Amino acid sequence: MVRFFSFKEELPIMKIICEKDLLVEAVSNVARAACAKSPVPALEGILLKAQDGQLQLTGYDLELGIVTTIEAKTEQPGQLILSARLLLDIIRRIPAQTVSILSDERDLATIRGGASEFTIPGLNAEEYPELPNFEQQSDLVLKQGVLKSMIDQTLFAIATTDSKPVHTGSLFDVKDSCVTLVSVDGYRLALRREPIVSDLTTRFIVPGKTLAEISKLLKEEDEEAYLALSQKHIVFRIGGYYVVSRLLEGEFLDYNAAIPKVSKTTVKINTRSLTDAVERTSLLISDRLRSPIRLSAMDQKVQLNCSTSMGKAHDEVDCEMSGEAVSMGFNNKYLMDALKASDCDMVKLEINGALSPMRILPLEGESFLFLVLPVRVKNDD
Repeated sequence: MVRFFSFKEELPIMKIICEKDLLVEAVSNVARAACAKSPVPALEGILLKAQDGQLQLTGYDLELGIVTTIEAKTEQPGQLILSARLLLDIIRRIPAQTVSILSDERDLATIRGGASEFTIPGLNAEEYPELPNFEQQSDLVLKQGVLKSMIDQTLFAIATTDSKPVHTGSLFDVKDSCVTLVSVDGYRLALRREPIVSDLTTRFIVPGKTLAEISKLLKEEDEEAYLALSQKHIVFRIGGYYVVSRLLEGEFLDYNAAIPKVSKTTVKINTRSLTDAVERTSLLISDRLRSPIRLSAMDQKVQLNCSTSMGKAHDEVDCEMSGEAVSMGFNNKYLMDALKASDCDMVKLEINGALSPMRILPLEGESFLFLVLPVRVKNDD
């Protein structure tokens, strides 16, 4: 259940003492939700609330909020907003194992540790916007390691431009005891599936920025992450952190219709060998010298060719191939991103002709699926 501190009356004076390492970790994570620059000064800060032996820290930019609570000796309960960047810079450099923070009626904060002492201006806590607050049981439960893997394998394909804002996030499609995470950017698609113990049926779209921050908080282990939904927001509970985010609204791509159902060529190949070959062939490509890579599958080999004004590159990798020989062009970065996200020793490439998107899959099953659109290439001289 989501629970935030509340105060019955304004308490301008605050005094707390806490362990430096605990405070640095909490401020580092929470500060990522604060605005770097905003016309509303409070949004550049972290809200500190001290009460009952605990210090709650909140960062919020009106779209993403991160909240956590650490143990602290509360000599005087109270609340205050301090600059996220300045607070983090100060406490990181304090040469002591404990840090004290004292504020007065003018919202001035004195931060002490060892022989170091800083006095910096704060803001009244009443200026801080209220986070969406809803209390309910979690709708979804996933192992942290599983959720991190799902996010990391699909984050690269989220759109970075807002020509279609709904695609600047990832779709969570929950049905039939399975959660499917999908990202698209117009040139590629990344899909990751995972079975869950739930009879829930729902779809929601989480902004890419939120998922990037969630991934940093998740650990690669069996501890559980809890997701709670409302109509317009989602709360992730990860360890001692709550991450509150707005959801994106709009019509997401019909990803099932976008994925080719048949293929004329199947290639089974070592992921690392192909990735290394793509990287070598890409040495002639730069931001100034853009050129696609030609990928050709024939005679149990995948051949890679690239030609720019700097020269020509050729490489090849042995493979297990069935079906028609095929030759097609790809953006080197898009191809490399998909291969690096595969996270398995061998992958299967399924191709339905030179102008059809290429599917990248594990050898068995469809736990992930990456779709990379080809680009037209000139015929070799």
